Amino acid sequence: MTIRILLADDHPIVRQGLAGILNNQSDMTVVAEADDGRAAIEQFRNCQPDIAILDLRMPDVGGVEAIAGIRAEFPDARIIMFTIYDTDEDIYRGLRAGAKSYLLKDTPCREILEVIRTVHAGKRYISHELGAKLATRIDLPELTTRELEVLRLLSRGKSNPDISALLSITEGTVKFHVNNILSKLGVSDRTQAVLKALKRGLVQLD
Repeated sequence: MTIRILLADDHPIVRQGLAGILNNQSDMTVVAEADDGRAAIEQFRNCQPDIAILDLRMPDVGGVEAIAGIRAEFPDARIIMFTIYDTDEDIYRGLRAGAKSYLLKDTPCREILEVIRTVHAGKRYISHELGAKLATRIDLPELTTRELEVLRLLSRGKSNPDISALLSITEGTVKFHVNNILSKLGVSDRTQAVLKALKRGLVQLD
């Protein structure tokens, strides 16, 4: 049986290189490619591949959002995240959205092929290293949507009055959210909060 694969990555060289490797396998063929999440959803709908390999961060619609979009229509879709990022939040979000595996782009070719075959067989595949990161993440308290909004603004150097104006909330409410963020991240000030958030992948610098 030939495994039909969709590749989605906004870097053509990465996408073409991986397609070349997969097409050289006797049991695999790349049936569609996409350069952003929206196109990935459309291509999945059109081709209904056996496996979709999606980059985590793509323009327009990101990988996590694309997974959610695909699985909303195709709950049994078998999706592998393929990314350069190994922060615990990225792993957690990808798997929570429904990915069956999470591969880093420096993964050896042999392992990539093994993962594709494993996921095609209906199983999950998580390396020991990434599994340890995920286990650590599961034990951490969740930030609310509003707390994440405040945290992203903190990472951009915004003051409490700035955040108050941008989110249309009182400065007292901003302070409340900031205190919750510090507590949940286990830090004592804003700088440490931003550094930890960057390390965990909760925020990204523009």
